[in-house]
Amino acid sequence: MPRRSNSGEQHVVTMREVAKAAGVSIKTVSNVVNDYEFVSDATRDKVNKAIADLGYTVNVSARNLRTGQTGIIALAIPDLAMPYFAQLSSLVIDEAKKLGMRVIVEPTLYSREGEIDALHGSQQAMMDGLIFSPLELGPDDIDQLDVDYPLVLLGERIFTDKVDHIATENTEGAKRATAYLLQTGCRRIAVVGVHPGERVGSAALRFQGYKEALDEAGVPFDESLVVPAGMWHRANGVRAMNELLDSGVRPDGVVALNDMLASGMMQSIQMHDLRIPDDISVIGFDNSDDSQYLTPALTSISPGLEAVARLSVKVLKDRIDGVAPFGGTPGDAPVFRKVTSSLVVRQSTRPLPDRMVQY
Repeated sequence: MPRRSNSGEQHVVTMREVAKAAGVSIKTVSNVVNDYEFVSDATRDKVNKAIADLGYTVNVSARNLRTGQTGIIALAIPDLAMPYFAQLSSLVIDEAKKLGMRVIVEPTLYSREGEIDALHGSQQAMMDGLIFSPLELGPDDIDQLDVDYPLVLLGERIFTDKVDHIATENTEGAKRATAYLLQTGCRRIAVVGVHPGERVGSAALRFQGYKEALDEAGVPFDESLVVPAGMWHRANGVRAMNELLDSGVRPDGVVALNDMLASGMMQSIQMHDLRIPDDISVIGFDNSDDSQYLTPALTSISPGLEAVARLSVKVLKDRIDGVAPFGGTPGDAPVFRKVTSSLVVRQSTRPLPDRMVQY
């Protein structure tokens, strides 16, 4: 950002000043700013420190004139009001800023039409590429992904292998959550947030992981412990848990398919004068920023959003620049990477028995 000179006037830091401060050439600074490979970590660290110390920012207008690029990418997500997507958006914006790009966030509002517009609307003329997290498009919509600009899909690989894709461990994560509850001694484990009839998408894949964990542990699947929820919002979690407990079904553990549902479920459990985790253990999914501030703090599956943001922005930037991602060669097949999930244990689940290894 511009600095004030001794006379009080704004001074725009130049790449030449960064190069001098870092003790490198202007070309090296340019390579670091544009995230080119073949720059040593030590040199990259020196340049980045000089950039931070001096407050240097990329001159987007000048770059656009040289490259024909706008320096703007889009991120299409279902809903900014959901903590998961708000957190993802913030991380993508941060990663893009490191590469000198700006991000326009476009909520598609759980609408197939909104997702198609994000892919084909007139706004694409001013963007260099799109990171796209679809919920409503399905396998029959493969043709919608045939676009003439760089595109990176987020989520599960339910469409095609012709598009770059950064996926998360929905099935593996839910399986890990359920297995952990089993290890703590739970045997009547409910699952909340299922979408009946859904074959693809996060709900179906997380439900699959839940069932796989039960099967591998030899615990019979009980349909009465499966609780649907249309939207994964807090109010739906309250409603779903009320219905389960009021029906006379008493689980000793619950897997919520996202943290928003879990927070509502915890409220319902406490309203029924039940204790968490003594009476019912609760585990969520997404490890949203708020999960650690619930009472008790929520055990949750972290999908690795930092890595999702970093990889998706890097792949998109490489495609914009005509570079094959991950050191590949031009003409290689689109990339597919699945980010590893992890279990974040807090106070909403009972502790593991002594000497037991965490799943």
